[in-house]
Amino acid sequence: MKASNYILPTAKEDPADAVVASHKLMIRAGLVRKSSAGLYNYLPMGLRVLRKIEKIIREEMDASGALEFELPILTPAELWIESGRWELMGKEMFRQKDRHDAEYSLGPTHEESFTSLLKPILKSYKDLPVNVYQIRAKFRDEIRPRFGVIRSREFTMKDAYSFHPDDASLNLTYELMRKVYRKIFSRCGLNTIPVQADSGSMGGSGSEEFMVISPIGEETLALCEKCGYSGNVEKTQVIFKNSGQQEKLSPYEKISTPGKKTINEVAEFTGTIPENTIKSVMYKSDNKENIIVFIRGDREVNEVKLKNFLKSLDLRTLSNEECNSIGCVPGFTGPTIPEKKEYKIIFDTSINPQTAYVTGANETDFHLKFFVPGRDMSFKPETIDLSLASKNDPCPNCSSPLDTQKGIEVGHIFKLGDKYTKAFDFKVSDKNGKQLIPIMGTYGIGVNRTMATIIEQSNDSKGIVWPISVSPFEVSLVSITKGVEELSRIEKIYQYLVQNGIDVFWDDRDLGPGFKFKDSEIVGFPVRLTLGKNFFQDSTFSILNRKSGEEKTSVFLSNEKLLEEINILRKELFFSLEKNN
Repeated sequence: MKASNYILPTAKEDPADAVVASHKLMIRAGLVRKSSAGLYNYLPMGLRVLRKIEKIIREEMDASGALEFELPILTPAELWIESGRWELMGKEMFRQKDRHDAEYSLGPTHEESFTSLLKPILKSYKDLPVNVYQIRAKFRDEIRPRFGVIRSREFTMKDAYSFHPDDASLNLTYELMRKVYRKIFSRCGLNTIPVQADSGSMGGSGSEEFMVISPIGEETLALCEKCGYSGNVEKTQVIFKNSGQQEKLSPYEKISTPGKKTINEVAEFTGTIPENTIKSVMYKSDNKENIIVFIRGDREVNEVKLKNFLKSLDLRTLSNEECNSIGCVPGFTGPTIPEKKEYKIIFDTSINPQTAYVTGANETDFHLKFFVPGRDMSFKPETIDLSLASKNDPCPNCSSPLDTQKGIEVGHIFKLGDKYTKAFDFKVSDKNGKQLIPIMGTYGIGVNRTMATIIEQSNDSKGIVWPISVSPFEVSLVSITKGVEELSRIEKIYQYLVQNGIDVFWDDRDLGPGFKFKDSEIVGFPVRLTLGKNFFQDSTFSILNRKSGEEKTSVFLSNEKLLEEINILRKELFFSLEKNN
């Protein structure tokens, strides 16, 4: 491709609304342009990257035996109502009516669609297992689109769905997809970590996220260097080794704490530390139940764990007025509050029943000191793990201290069980002619997010540094010519490279070399071939490795020799990706 025939609107300055590297560089490199909040136009150079990522995904999915489909983006409401997710998806789902008042959704995902499609097609256990997929646009009405295409309202996703006669079959495909995903991301130049994750509204018995460590990540990962454990902090179990105190504990006493509401204020005022306090957090679930959670003062409530325990789809904190209406005192609610039908009381496992704490006295401007839950409570509370895992918590596998890192999710795999097949009354005959309900797995990759994450992981002060496998073009040919004769000579070399399979972008514009070099660097072509003044004077050319910055000068002996030099570097760059597989 020639630059003179291309649209490549590079920019010198960062866009005003961009805060992360990938967003800034995708705009500056002329890959995308914003349409509106959370919506992006892909320009030719950016679209080539997307298509190369999709090609890698297709190759690996097809090699695994998966079958590609293409389903409508517009999905009828009946399917979502049948699965129970029409209301569950909430405001995130784009909904609309046609001229006949029939309701539809722009598909945020396609479990329902594939299950409904395959129900009349798959009749027997002999038809199973099967793994089907598509690469299609998805739509989610994000409350706050941000970070460019990392969290947008329209995005391209590879979503796959497998159907199985039993758990053993599902486990085999699930493990196969784990390997396939690692290979896909490795071929894209990404270092990923599979972490245990919460299944959320997808349901099912287990799931894993494929994460890329990044300071801009919206997820926090708990990682164990010793045993290799990795999990989302929302999923990670927090273990407290609570032991009874041996010394005699004083009776609790009520003390005045005027205006002291926060944990730090109370701890400082009472001469203790947040770890030795108990705080209350009050919620209302989607079934209108009031929940009071008591947790150690230095810990945070993991609302994902709480929702899973309550089998609730949504939670919100109670207002001060709502707290007062059920007999609680905002800022001073403590464990001596009586049991009532108006609320459910839950203790976190961080609270040691035999330890003395400072906690609310259920009276404005008063706290209790030396309160021992196991001694001073009138009832035994329900106690579960509700803590959000944090740095230096014990690993749930080996008890070593955990580290925490921010991560970007690029893929997610789930064991769905029979949630959707049961909802659609999907049955096949087993070996004995009896009916069985197949179980499912689902496997997703965000294509646009993968593209942006590659940039987050591979950039420098000059611009993007594309892995050669997904670069819009593998080779940037920068020519510096003065006349028609010189241009004609470069043309012949360019045509020779193209005819011999080199994916080359020739910057043949009538611009200075500095401008061309900067464009080559900001876009991030992995190989730069320069044919300039020295080429016409003494037949020397240079080849630059964009990633290492190493530039090699050679004598031009023939087109074949030039092709050989380019292919040597290309193979090195591809081999560096293969080593990670």
